[in-house]
Order: sequence, then structure tokens, then C-alpha cells
Amino acid sequence: MRRPELLIPAGNLEKLRAALLYGADAVYVGIPGLSLRAASAEMSCDDLAAGIAEAHAQGVKVYGALNTFARNTDLDTVRKIIPGLTATGIDALIVSDPGLIRLIRQIAPQITLHLSTQANTTNIEAVRFWQDQGIRRIILARELTLREIGEIAAAVPGMELEIFIHGAMCMSYSGRCYLSAWRNKRSANQGDCTQPCRWEYRLTEATRPEDPILLEEDERFSYLLSSKDLCLIEYLPDVLASGVTSVKIEGRMKSSYYVAVVTRTYRQALDALIQQKEKYPCDPQWQEELGKISHRGYTTGFCFAEEMINECSPHIKNIQTHEPAGIVSDYDEIRKQMLISVRNHLKAGENIELLLPHETFTIDTQTILDADGNKIDQAHAGNQIYLPSPRHTPKGALLRKATPAGSVDPSASVFRVS
Repeated sequence: MRRPELLIPAGNLEKLRAALLYGADAVYVGIPGLSLRAASAEMSCDDLAAGIAEAHAQGVKVYGALNTFARNTDLDTVRKIIPGLTATGIDALIVSDPGLIRLIRQIAPQITLHLSTQANTTNIEAVRFWQDQGIRRIILARELTLREIGEIAAAVPGMELEIFIHGAMCMSYSGRCYLSAWRNKRSANQGDCTQPCRWEYRLTEATRPEDPILLEEDERFSYLLSSKDLCLIEYLPDVLASGVTSVKIEGRMKSSYYVAVVTRTYRQALDALIQQKEKYPCDPQWQEELGKISHRGYTTGFCFAEEMINECSPHIKNIQTHEPAGIVSDYDEIRKQMLISVRNHLKAGENIELLLPHETFTIDTQTILDADGNKIDQAHAGNQIYLPSPRHTPKGALLRKATPAGSVDPSASVFRVS
């Protein structure tokens, strides 16, 4: 069984470093102004160059998302940035627009191109067409089943194929959506989606505005536009059997904590699958871990059927049982102490977990020291504090704690995927 590439989102330099620490084979980053994500999920040119250097030093590849639906005003921007991107040594650019493909080929014919899922590639002949255009890899449309993906892989063995295996799902065809532009004048097709599909909508009759109609399905209310999140950790043998080269996690706008947990969990699962092949066990602890990051319940999407069931109870708009407590800034080998940049309010004695690449430890928080070594009983986001750690702790390691309302609606089947 071929070892697939684990491809992780890196919305900024901190998230890229988290992906490296917790086991990514490759990361994808946003090219400023051209990546179908808000500016908060794009790196500056300096950070991008630094991130590529750090990733390459660890044998990890970096792909740059340049997959906006380009307007005329974007073309000069592309002409200006491509030479600089080439100089950074970026491993590939992710593109969707034929005009940008043509333009990039003129400016930097040697650069490797991956075709974005936004191009909604759904069949064998389309893959062959893009192969003729010099595309090295295609991120297939999310609407495909694993059976269809396997047929493409068998028919076009020379093309690398990539699919999403975890993260938020867009209900519009291959993510082509105008709802945000219509509602808020911010276009998803140019990287500025406000996610109005996640809002709660109620149908009202004109003469009864105070009597909204709620649509029911199986005795639970339904969010018609907002899908559950994709999760295929139980089905990794089927995913690899389809012949894909790379498995991708969604989430450049998610937190470093999200990046750490999904990277570590899927790294462990993929390694177990490669070692044990047909005896692959889906460890319940992996599912438990994926339940500790922000999500909307989980589904298998279109992987096993051409129609995705997206119903979602109003009670599980978002499940958040844990949150980041802090990130390790440094480690004192002599004092056996971690210097931590606090991300959420902490109290002495509170239960905190340290996430290492292969293990999780409970940290003693009875004694919290501030940056000057003074004992304190609480710390706030932005503070620098010291906590004990009996073993060497790498920079960038994440700590977490349960959220104040860290519970899941008991009626919600978080891991019984559709």
C-alpha cells in the first residue's frame, strides 16, 4: 500500500509550524489576495519565504493557493508576484482559472501546477484534458464518490489525485457560491466568504411574521444550507484503495489548535494503516480527539453516495468541547519549565493537557509563575507564564483545556456519519 501525502492547511506561520511539529507531509498556504480565503488566512511574502525554508529543512513540501476566480485587475498582481514565488522555492501553485494557468506558464514555465477543487473536475476525460495542459495534480471535486475516484485513478495513472478527507463542507457545487456576495457584498469566489450558509433561516408567511415555519426531518429541525463537516478517519482504507496520492485537511482559517489535533490524529491513523494494512483498526481515541475540535457534527459527504445528507440539528450548529490554553514559546531544560503564551483565561489548579506529537500529558497547574517568576493564581490571553513540564517540550506545542460549556448535545450523533 502506497503511503499517501498528508496535506495540512497553514493559514499563517504559527499554523505552518504546528503542522510541521505534528506530522504533516506537506502544507498549503494562501498567496496574498489570490487564494479564496480572507487576508487573515494568507501569509505575507516574508512569512511565506520563512515558512518554506523551515518546511524544506524538515522535508515538508509547501503549495501556494492562487485559486481565485481572477478578474482583469488581478492579472497585473499575478505578473508581479510569480517571479518572487518562484524564487522562494515553493513546490507548487494551486490554480483554478485557465487564464492564470496560461499566464503562469508564460512567466514561470518550470513551476509545478496543481488544479484546485474549484475547477470541479469530475470525470476521466476532464482529467486527461488538464493533463494535456501540463497540470501535475488535480484536487478532485468533492461531489465524487470513492468509486468514481478509483475509476479516474485507474484510467489516468500518470496524474496525481488529491481529495479532502476532513473539514468544513460547502453546499454549493465545488464551492462555487454567490450567497455571501448577495447577502453581504463579499464574494466567496474572490476569497471573502462570510459563511451566510451557516446562519439560521426561518420561513415566514407574509401575514404571520411572528409565526415562523421550521422544516422538520426525522423529528429534528434541519439547516438546509449548512452541512456537517467531512470526516473520513474511519474509512481511510477505502480512501487509499481509490488510488489517491494526497489526502487533504480543510481549514486555513481554523486555529493552530485545530491544525495540531487534526494533523496529529490523521498522522497516527495513516501510519497505523500503512503498517497494518487490511487489519487497520480505527482507534476510538482518534474519534474522541476529532470530537475535541470545533465542528458541526460529522459526515462522509459524497464518498459513498452521490447525494450527501446534510441535515444538522440546531443544537449542533457548532460543537466546541475544548479550546487552546496556550502555546509553548520556550523550554528551560534546567528548571524543567515551559514558557507559555496564554490563549485563553487560566486558573491555578485547572486541568490542562499538553499535546506532544505522539502523546498527551496532564500538566500540573497548581503553581503558575508569571514572566518574572512571581506566583499568580490566574492568567489571561496574551500573558506569558511558566508551567512545569518534566520532559523536553518543543516550541510550538499546544496546550488545551475543556471549554466552560464543554458538552455535546446527547441527541446529536457526532460520529455516526451519514
